[in-house]
Amino acid sequence: MSFHIAAKPGEIAEAVLLPGDPLRAKFVAENFLDQPVLYTDVRNILGYTGSYKGRRVSVQGTGMGIPSISIYVNELFKDYGVKRAIRIGTAGGLQKELKLRDIVIAMSACTDSGANALRFKGRTFAPTASFNLVKTAYDTALARGWEPKVGSIVSSDIFYGDDPDDWKLWAAYGVLAVEMEAAELYTLAAKYGREALALLTISDSFISGEEDSPQERQKSYTRMMEIALETAIS
Repeated sequence: MSFHIAAKPGEIAEAVLLPGDPLRAKFVAENFLDQPVLYTDVRNILGYTGSYKGRRVSVQGTGMGIPSISIYVNELFKDYGVKRAIRIGTAGGLQKELKLRDIVIAMSACTDSGANALRFKGRTFAPTASFNLVKTAYDTALARGWEPKVGSIVSSDIFYGDDPDDWKLWAAYGVLAVEMEAAELYTLAAKYGREALALLTISDSFISGEEDSPQERQKSYTRMMEIALETAIS
């Protein structure tokens, strides 16, 4: 039993979806999984295990930011033997071609976080998704007539920054979107030898200023959830 998740051995599947929002975990469990069972509600960070098309799948909230997802993913990989972890989250679009509710498959994750600077003693590590999951997610989306964007994103430690134009540097180098967790997920997957992917839905645009409501972010991004589930059981 781990310190933060506190599930019993065997309660968590080898494939896990990772929304930041615990209520998105609840939504996925109740709307996509058969016979979901709540295995943790410690600190109201909810985790469920059920089945999808006859295969066991878990969905575990991670909270916001690299320090928070690091706690949960370390425990999932180290204590529960999770082999495949797929983040399902929201992101801010940094390119004009990205519209609200577009899906982004994060092939790699830049970051301004100090976590990897500490971990690699000043060296630069390139957090990268598992190719198999990238391809499966992309093919799954195309088969349903959806056209996801594939490329690099940035995992930022700062939500409310002092420089309102700071994002433009990332955008100038073709970074598609900004979120707060994927770089740590990819780094830990590399450390433990596991598969990882971040699937993101554009919830707001740095270009147009448009944004979805909290309720829409919690319950409306079902295409991303479906792609993630299909990829998890592939």
